[in-house]
Amino acid sequence: MTSLHRSDERPPATTAHHATNLHHLADQAVTGAAGLGVTVATAESLTAGMLAAVLADTPGASGMLQGGVVSYQNSVKADVLGVSMELLDTVGAVDGRVAEAMAEGARRICGADIGISTTGVAGPEPHAGKDVGSVYIGVATADGSTAYGYSFAGSRPEIRGQACAAALERLLEALAPKATGA
Repeated sequence: MTSLHRSDERPPATTAHHATNLHHLADQAVTGAAGLGVTVATAESLTAGMLAAVLADTPGASGMLQGGVVSYQNSVKADVLGVSMELLDTVGAVDGRVAEAMAEGARRICGADIGISTTGVAGPEPHAGKDVGSVYIGVATADGSTAYGYSFAGSRPEIRGQACAAALERLLEALAPKATGA
């Protein structure tokens, strides 16, 4: 099952609010996943480990975080995560299908229930025809994978922070059906 969703742009957050929000979201995700016995793995390009780090900052993370891959280069996306080089050559790294494949790869290689990925352009310049702020979050579960597209605004650190927050929100959404038994 593959689908792509587009989300509206979010305003840049202040640094203090951004850090508090990330840790609040991470706390919810860690508590939720650990309480359900669900494991998570990350595959990060744009966020370069920020997502795994904010999860690991949270007490109880060892009960749910399997591991993560920082795949800044396409060679790592292909060689470690198993993203098709043909796909990368055709659409580039910033694409919903790549985000899905990254999440699937993280889930597979880390033996996790849920894989979450981030890929995008933080700037300051566009990359390979993709605008600054273009971001995709991938989510992979046993039921399939989905990508969510975003268009963020702000500085490079703000865009990366917004992407991390979006990934945590998507992780919470992936956990919700498991909490209700759906």
